[in-house]
Amino acid sequence: MKPRGSRHLPGGRAQRVLRVLHEDLWTWRADPLPPSVWLRWFPHGVVWLAALGVLLGDAAQLGDHGGVDPGFAFLIGLTQGGAMVLALWRPIAGWWLSMAAMLVGAFAVRAEMAVDGDRFPWPWPAAGIIGHLFVLLLLALRVRTRVSVEALALTALATYVVQGLVGGVAYQPTGQLAIVLFAVAVVLGTALRGRREARAELVQQTSLTAEERARRTLLEERGRIARELHDVVAHHMSVISIQAQVAPLLVENPPDELKENLAGIRQNALEALTELRRVLGVLRAEHPDAPDVPGGADAAVPHAPQPDLDRLDALVENTRAAGLTVHTGSSGVRRPLPSGVELSAYRIVQEALSNVLRHAPGATAQVHLTHLPNGLRVDISNTRPKRDPAPSQGAGHGLMGMRERVAMLDGSLTAHPMPDGGYRVAAFLPVDVAGPTDADRPTAPDSVPGPAPAPAPDCFTDPDPFTEDGTP
Repeated sequence: MKPRGSRHLPGGRAQRVLRVLHEDLWTWRADPLPPSVWLRWFPHGVVWLAALGVLLGDAAQLGDHGGVDPGFAFLIGLTQGGAMVLALWRPIAGWWLSMAAMLVGAFAVRAEMAVDGDRFPWPWPAAGIIGHLFVLLLLALRVRTRVSVEALALTALATYVVQGLVGGVAYQPTGQLAIVLFAVAVVLGTALRGRREARAELVQQTSLTAEERARRTLLEERGRIARELHDVVAHHMSVISIQAQVAPLLVENPPDELKENLAGIRQNALEALTELRRVLGVLRAEHPDAPDVPGGADAAVPHAPQPDLDRLDALVENTRAAGLTVHTGSSGVRRPLPSGVELSAYRIVQEALSNVLRHAPGATAQVHLTHLPNGLRVDISNTRPKRDPAPSQGAGHGLMGMRERVAMLDGSLTAHPMPDGGYRVAAFLPVDVAGPTDADRPTAPDSVPGPAPAPAPDCFTDPDPFTEDGTP
């Protein structure tokens, strides 16, 4: 037993097909042909010249050989050529105009046919086929594949109706050849359109990937800086805790209020240290959500004090041992600097020298520190390289790390090539004039042992160096 309403299915399907055809092909929307990159208007010029050729050829074929009135033949040829030009901006409208011109020309020639007359190429003359080929190609370059197939199918249907059902006398059939050529034009246009869209999508995806890589690298640089500054902050918090514990012993008969306040300071310092260790564990853990392992996140991290300007000489010696000639100098009166400033200055010099060694083989580097009343100026420059550098395997984000360190201190950084072929990196790290000095800074009592100084790290074997692709 057939389900109710099954007799209406063919009609409903036909309505859907007609609705889709109306939405796809009954439109006047603009869809300009994208200009070429190497010759911007070259494709448009080719189409205009081809349209002129179709106009002259179609008018001559229809008027001289088809028996159509010359004025009417010229009008048909003008419509066919105009459809090609219109297809540059409105491809679907151009296709409709081209179909109308071809049908009018076909019926005009059929009216002049005679049984014993000349055999004229029909229903589509050669110039008309060329014109419609251009129109279908321009259509397939801009619209969806479904719309191109629909236009090709309706063109084939019109060809079948005119040649197969209406027919004529004494003519050379061109319908089959025209359909084959039209199909080739649609396939070619669809392939070119797909290639253009694939390239555009690839460019967009590449741009998104580069942005995501830059964002991820920026977060990694900030995390690295946070890990280094943790040691500085933790040291000061440890000193505060120790002094709060020792202070009551330095006062004879301290009041209870003083003991309570110092105990609160020590407790707050210990809690802050605990939270710092937790944050550092998240920063150093490769998978923060993974279960804790014995030893904690810091188990694999060597416990060494962060470098400062006192270890700059060791850094320069390591660089010289690697084969780079380095000259150092300083000016101004050196005074105590905050630990974060000294750490940032050390890392900037380390990265700049690494870049010189990597990207300017044979060059000579110059490191100069200028101690100013309101900050520290770090200047690293190098001469022109004597030979081409080897391909770099770095991530190419050393300058980003420098900028992050300078921005953290509200300083400034400039990095640019010099006219002689060298490169220069200059950073200014400001210091609060009213900030603490060594005499004002709290120090731990002599009875509290401190960590032994660690040897200066080699900036070229550091497991976590900054990198920068590009010539320094």
